[in-house]
Amino acid sequence: MKVEIYSDIACPWCYVGKARFERALAAFPKASGVEVVYRPFQLDPSAPHEPRPHHEVLAAKYGPQARAMDARVTALGADEGITFDFDTVLENNSLLAHRLLRFALDTYGPAVQARLKGRLMAGHFGEGLDIGDRAQLADTAVAAGLDRDAVTAFLAGDDLTEEVLADIDEARQLGISAVPTFVFEGKWAVQGGQETSVFLQALEQVSRESSAAPAAPAAQDADSCADGACAVPPPGESAR
Repeated sequence: MKVEIYSDIACPWCYVGKARFERALAAFPKASGVEVVYRPFQLDPSAPHEPRPHHEVLAAKYGPQARAMDARVTALGADEGITFDFDTVLENNSLLAHRLLRFALDTYGPAVQARLKGRLMAGHFGEGLDIGDRAQLADTAVAAGLDRDAVTAFLAGDDLTEEVLADIDEARQLGISAVPTFVFEGKWAVQGGQETSVFLQALEQVSRESSAAPAAPAAQDADSCADGACAVPPPGESAR
């Protein structure tokens, strides 16, 4: 079984969803036969390629409710054993990090890519990692098991940029408008950071070659990051 997970490093619900899905996979008897591949998606492709304090960025979008939004996600993360420290989070364009994830997939395979994805999210949300900084990305990649020289050389160029942008465009053509979205065997989609039981049920149903109809990703309110998913805004606007 192949599971493709469309997500953005800078999406808090993607981090929650990753933790819940991995817990479901650990409880799935046929987990050894499941291949998990992370696909790129950008909530805000137009985001500046420079680090910006998270609180300033979110306050500019949502005003006084921004702190409450962060508090809710922080509490959810604690329940899942993951850390959100929004005081340290730096917002930046995520394209470079997505290119690195594609490099990891192509060069090392899905398992290493998944490990790097986890390190990037842990660093971004809990350790002040700047996902647009090449040196910091290289350190993170090495911690995930990648070769420093190969990663440094890759990050110095533009390789895989077109491929990643094509993947993101393909996701939009598939109708994906909010992340995380989990696509099972290219037929069934589960959107949002669902409870672990939901992911486990999906794994079991697909394994049984369920006759359930393919589920198209549901639309979300533009410019939102609530109810288990972060949504993409209409053209011309930006997302969290």
